[in-house]
Parts: sequence; C-alpha cells; structure tokens
Amino acid sequence: MTIRVLSIASEAAPLIKTGGLADVAGALPAAVADQDVAMTTMLPGYPAVMATLGKTRAIHTWPSLLGEPARLLQGTIGGYPLLVLDAPTLFRRDGGPYGDDSGRDWADNDLRFAAFSRAAADVASGAVKKLTFDIAHAHDWQAGLVPAYLKFAPAGDAPPSVMTIHNMAFQGYFPPALFGRLGLPDAAWAIDGVEYHGGVGFLKAGLSTAWAVTTVSPTYAREIRHRDFGMGLDGLIRARHGQVRGIVNGIDTREWNSATDPALPATFTARTLPRRAANKVALAAEFDLEPGDGPLFVVISRLTWQKGMDVLLEVIDHLVGLGGRLAVLGSGDRGLEAELLAASMRHPGRVGVRIGYDEALSHRMQAGGDAILIPSRFEPCGLTQLYGLAYGCVPVVSRTGGLADTVVDANLAALVAGSATGIHFNAVNYDLLAEAIDRTITLYHDRAAWHQIQRAGMKSDFSWGRSGKAYADLYARLMESR
Repeated sequence: MTIRVLSIASEAAPLIKTGGLADVAGALPAAVADQDVAMTTMLPGYPAVMATLGKTRAIHTWPSLLGEPARLLQGTIGGYPLLVLDAPTLFRRDGGPYGDDSGRDWADNDLRFAAFSRAAADVASGAVKKLTFDIAHAHDWQAGLVPAYLKFAPAGDAPPSVMTIHNMAFQGYFPPALFGRLGLPDAAWAIDGVEYHGGVGFLKAGLSTAWAVTTVSPTYAREIRHRDFGMGLDGLIRARHGQVRGIVNGIDTREWNSATDPALPATFTARTLPRRAANKVALAAEFDLEPGDGPLFVVISRLTWQKGMDVLLEVIDHLVGLGGRLAVLGSGDRGLEAELLAASMRHPGRVGVRIGYDEALSHRMQAGGDAILIPSRFEPCGLTQLYGLAYGCVPVVSRTGGLADTVVDANLAALVAGSATGIHFNAVNYDLLAEAIDRTITLYHDRAAWHQIQRAGMKSDFSWGRSGKAYADLYARLMESR
C-alpha cells in the first residue's frame, strides 16, 4: 500500500533556499519514492515560488485564513507534487522568506507561519476534496503548529504527524497575545500544547503534540536531551525520548556528482583524482590567491557564532603561517563579515573572502579545495561535510551532531584500515582547531595517506537511500499504530 505524505516546509530547493532545510525538503520526495511513499510538498507562496507555477487554478480557497484571504495552488517540484499557499498579504513581498533585504525579520512572522500551519493542517485532515494524506510531516518551527492544529482543531480526520527538528536553536517564540488569533481551543494553552514560558512556542508545540519527533542525525538526537544543546527544550525531549529518533540527511547525488558537474572546470572521480588539480588552480585564481604547494582550505558557511566563525578568525594567522591558504564563502553576522574581509586584506594572496552565497561557486570550492573547515559548536546534521566527502574535499570538523556521525577521524587505526575520511577535533577553541589544522597539513604532505582519505570519502554512501528507507519505515509504523 502506498503511504501518502504531506511534507510541510517553509523552503525547499530548488524553489526557495536559505539553508539545509531547503535541501532536505527538496530531496525527500525522491528519497522515499522507491519505498512506496508518495510525498507532496507544501510551501508558502513567496514570489520566487509563485513565479515557477505559471498559470494555475485554485483547488481550495480560504476567505479568511486567520483573517487573511488565501488559496491553494498545485504545481510540481523536481517532478513531484507541490501545493502552494497563495496568501498575498502574508507572502508576496520583496526580500527573503523570513525578513527584508536588510536582514530584519518580518514583524508578522508569527501570523504568517501560523496561517501556513493552519492551512497545512486543513489540507492534511481532508478539507480539500480529492486530496487525502496518511501522514503530515512538519519541518522546523515555521510548520511547528501543524501537529498542534491536528491535535486540537483538525478540519476533519487528522492523520498521524511527524515533527522534524533541523536546528533546535530556532524555535519561533512569540508573545501570548498571538494565541487569541490562532483559532485554537483553550485546551491548547497548556504545557502539552502551544504554551511555552507564557508565550506561544511554535517548535515546542510541534514537539509536544506530534506523534513522532525526528532530527537530522543520531548524535544530535542524543545531544538535545542535554542542557547545552537542548536550548531550553531538553526536558521535553527527555520526556518524549521514546518518540525521538535521528535520521541522517543525504545529498542529491545527481546535483552533487563530481563526474558530471557542469559547474566544474574539470570533472573527476575517485579513480581519476589527478584531474582534480585543475579545479584547485582555477579556484585559487578565482579568489586571487597565490599559487603554492600547501593546502587550500575552504569555508562555505553562515558566518555565525554557532558555526564557530569567531574561532576561525583566531586561527587564520596560524593557518597562513603554516603555508596554508583560505577561501571563504558566506554571509551572516556583520561583525564577522568585516573581520574576515580584514583578514583577507592582512593576508593578500593567502586569504580570499566572498560575502554572500553562490551555489555554483560552492560546487567549485568543494571540487578545488583540499580541505573544508567546519568548526561548528553544534551541528544537527550538516550538508557541507557530505558535499566535501563526495568531492574529495577532506572535512575538518568538530566532533558534534551529524559531523561526528558522517566523518571518520583519521586516527592511526582508521588510517591503517583505510576507513578515515576526515579530521575530528573535540571542542571549538583556538588550541584544538589549530591542532586540527596542524594534523591536516601534516597528512596533506603525506600524499599517499591524503589520497587514501579522499578516495575513502568519495566512496562513502552519502546518498538518500538509507535515510529514505528510515523515513518510510517510520511512516509505516505510525500507520500501524493509528
């Protein structure tokens, strides 16, 4: 029997993307298709999403969706079914999905994503004729109210729900006045509902009311039970530990394939690694870096404290002093951006920085860099290390979350066994990151060991196959327990 799943997310590649959530939501329909799961994705009607639909007709309308007119449109994403909530007053505006071009959050994000969740719960519970779903799968705080609506105010027959945490740090907490606009019964204002520290907690609501909770790596699923990683919700995670599991993300191996990638100056495989050298030469030129025999490190990241970019700044002089070069692509904290640009001026020809995000450039960096630095303080899963593995760009990672689950440290035993795929360090501080860079440079100059690490990474299974089956198995168990 085919299981019909409604996947509800605030972004999905390639239509709208600000981070890893989009990659996962965009990849899931294909990942579960071979497991007899038919997944439909539901997105808000941002301008970028609406532009892809062309002419279409509404299959459902809401004269007043939490006070705003809205309609539901149909389309496709990657060849799979797509539903779009067209609510012009909420989503048709210039800027990003969550804020304006200056980086300020939209003041009405609470109402925007509450309305999105209400609409998704209506669709999941049968309010739209000819659309029937067996499972509602909500992603992150923007869809966190979906399980709550399904529990407390379904439009019809409410299906089991899954709540996936992509990053516990972003929770969607809003003042208590919002509750009166949600259309939820008084019973929902409770510890097992939407109330959280006297306000409305979107993610907390989803974690409390969903039938099952997933996050994007087994290690992160364990970490969020503890205060340092639980961001205030660790007690709830401990209370629901029997319903919480970690499923590692995969990557789209059609999009990220070093043998066929059109963005690369030179394509290559694990068997043709020498061809990779042309990408390093081209990348150095693109970042105005001097040629040299030392390793070229790359960073592709949001420039934030979570990602350890403050510690990266501290070790740049050390990295350059050892003969390394550094290319950085990212945006985020304005102070960190300015300091990275200052480092590039302090080390001309050795450090290059691009502020912003460029998908094609990120492919060229993974193909041309020798090692990718990922000093995250916490990392639910991470995708950049998986792209690095696929492209022979050796990940140098902090031992946390999905980084620990997907990268095998190049210790002596792993090197002897031929299973090492990267370098771990235990805590994000100057001494340990500098030591990890030292280890990386030493290994880099041992060409046989380095090529062994690259090839082992490229041969790793970083596809969605195993993860897709894990999600399908979860859906099936929920159907059995219904």
